[in-house]
Amino acid sequence: MTAVGVIGGGAWGTAIAQLVAMNGHDVFLWAREADVVDAINRTHQNPDFLPGVALAPSLAATDRIADVATNTTIFLTTPAQYLRATVGALAGRLAPGTRIAICAKGVEASTGALMSEIVAACLPDAVPAVLSGPTFATEVAAGKPTAATLACADEAAGAVLIELLSTRTFRPYLGRDLIGTQVGGAVKNVLAIACGIVAGRELGDNARAALITRGLAEMLRFGRALGAEEATLMGLSGLGDLVLTCTGPMSRNYSLGVALGRGQSAADFTRGKKSVAEGVATARAVIQRAAVLGVDMPIVEAVHAVVDRDASIDEAIAALLARPLKHEGTDRLVERLC
Repeated sequence: MTAVGVIGGGAWGTAIAQLVAMNGHDVFLWAREADVVDAINRTHQNPDFLPGVALAPSLAATDRIADVATNTTIFLTTPAQYLRATVGALAGRLAPGTRIAICAKGVEASTGALMSEIVAACLPDAVPAVLSGPTFATEVAAGKPTAATLACADEAAGAVLIELLSTRTFRPYLGRDLIGTQVGGAVKNVLAIACGIVAGRELGDNARAALITRGLAEMLRFGRALGAEEATLMGLSGLGDLVLTCTGPMSRNYSLGVALGRGQSAADFTRGKKSVAEGVATARAVIQRAAVLGVDMPIVEAVHAVVDRDASIDEAIAALLARPLKHEGTDRLVERLC
């Protein structure tokens, strides 16, 4: 039995804590909200973020990050834009070689940094890993079949993490490509907003299918420029997560897009909600980094213009449809993958 820490008391953090606890391990979950900590410890439930799920007795919550820092395996599930502050609070508290599994999906808006780059800068003695894939937290916690990618350059550390997470219904696949695993998880959030706009505007299934496919092409271009493996982006953490969040109404980013497509503002949609639509901040960060890399990402740029600059949705759609005609360019991808 291993003591494991989970940082972040939202739906995904609680679902991961439940997975590990159900495998017979003691889990200490840090949450910022006092009512979440109290509910988990007193009733073994998290009604604010994961209602209706009976949590394992070996799962305990705390509001003291020092209680979690003593564990040699920690899952980071805080939203991407708060991850730097969270790992900063861990600096100087961890034992060398502590396994840090990054579960946040996004790119830091202020710097354009990937989550693993933040961890490397703030916790240089830690062993980083990335968990990502098509994983709605409610389905994971309910024991519905789910598969995901766990990327770690240290094979031994990756094997430990895989064993901690693997259950009868949750199947993690081990990989080594941390960059590709993060690019897929981040960019798909932006593309999900675009697909939600298509649904909200009632533009049809043809338009959504085209957008997913051309969005995948943008994801591949961006990933390739950062050094990602294209095969990773065609796997669970790329194509798999893209399909889920662009078609599943439980996706916060897709739901935001639907609201935008129906004429609601992003501010009105997010007001009063405890969960975060990561695609808003990620769109800005991806576009900035793509510009430096010389990568063309017209769909992501259109989403950024709509959510950050109050651009007209109709004008953004018209601009995408008016782009110059060109070859699809799939031959190079097929050649690389085969």
